[in-house]
Amino acid sequence: MKAYGKKVWLIPDAFLGSESANDLTTHEAVCVINTSEKDAEIELTLLFEDREPMRGFRAVCGTERTHHIRLDKIRGKGGEGIPYDTPYAILLESSEPVVVQYSRLDASRAELALMTTIAWTPEW
Repeated sequence: MKAYGKKVWLIPDAFLGSESANDLTTHEAVCVINTSEKDAEIELTLLFEDREPMRGFRAVCGTERTHHIRLDKIRGKGGEGIPYDTPYAILLESSEPVVVQYSRLDASRAELALMTTIAWTPEW
C-alpha cells in the first residue's frame, strides 16, 4: 500500500482535564493511521506556556494499522505522565508518513462534550 501522510504534525490546543462525572473518563487521544509498509515510530514533545518542553513520549503504529495514543495513559522515558489541568501543545514526529487526528472527551459533567480535529502539518 502507498504511504500516505506526513512525518511532522502539530496539535496546538491540548488539555487533559482531571475531572470525570460519569462512568467515562475524561481523556484525550492522538489517533494515528499508518498506511506504509514499515512500523511508524512516533515521538511526542509537549510544549507549554510557562515551562520547559516535556520529551520522550513514544509510541508505535504498526504497518497498515491505526493506533489511538491515549494521553492519560502514555508515559515518558522517566515514567512521568502528561500533567492534568494544564494547557499544552503537541509536536508529533514519526519515522514514517502518517495521518494524525486529535480527540478530546470531556466527561466532567453529565452532559458529555467530544471534540475532534485533524492535526496540522507544516509539510502540506
